[in-house]
Amino acid sequence: MPGVKLRVHPLCLLAGVLSALTGALLPFLAAVLAAAMHECAHAFAARSRGFTLDKIVLMPYGAVIAGDIGGIGRRDALFVLLAGPLANGAAALGFAALWWLFPETYPYTDTAAYVSLSLFLVNLLPAWPLDGGRILHLALLPLGETRAMRIVRAVTALVAAGVLAFFVRSCFSSPAWTALAFCILLAAGAYGGGRYRRVAFSRGKGLARGVEERRIVMDGDRPVRAALRFLREERYLVLVLYVGGAYAGEVAEEEYAAAVRRGDWDVPLRALLAC
Repeated sequence: MPGVKLRVHPLCLLAGVLSALTGALLPFLAAVLAAAMHECAHAFAARSRGFTLDKIVLMPYGAVIAGDIGGIGRRDALFVLLAGPLANGAAALGFAALWWLFPETYPYTDTAAYVSLSLFLVNLLPAWPLDGGRILHLALLPLGETRAMRIVRAVTALVAAGVLAFFVRSCFSSPAWTALAFCILLAAGAYGGGRYRRVAFSRGKGLARGVEERRIVMDGDRPVRAALRFLREERYLVLVLYVGGAYAGEVAEEEYAAAVRRGDWDVPLRALLAC
């Protein structure tokens, strides 16, 4: 997907080597792929709303997104946040459907299915920086940013305490080290986490060295959001619009960018010709 940079943290590589040595390579790869799909779903949803991501970093415990969420509306933010867990939930349902149709595939896909289901459920927990915690933060924003964040952090502390209690109890039989790692993640992540960044249209040095023009012919009655997927950093976008089968005019990238910044997602492209 254009605009998304995928990087693997060295600790993730080390965890992969250790999992291979301990015979747990398959669960590790399933977790990494499910986490990557989760974050790519966030990235795709953000892109469809006029936001983008600086990078996705694969970590030993999952993945993180970097960027800046400044300026995003609550409805768009909710759409972006739900995209990740729903992608994992859809994957889990897909595996279940596969088992129904082809039961013999279960031994080869059960790990991936359970990992996807786990990510779906865990990310809906009301704990920061999980998606559920961010959704809770959105719901509490009418109370004010400071108060909302205090409540979210308090809820996160309670969830982390519950997970820690589960780990302590497990020590009397078989220690659940994964629960301890998850508790540490919640404790550390409550004061950080990924953000989203507005789609940038500044050309700067690109124009100095020359940028190839990209001309896209579209129906002028299509909404502004329909053309967003054609934006490329290495191409200058020009929309050639037709209305009723007849040539109506052209929209330059600057004019289209202005409509995106205004949030005119559902405005027909032909309306930009009068701007």
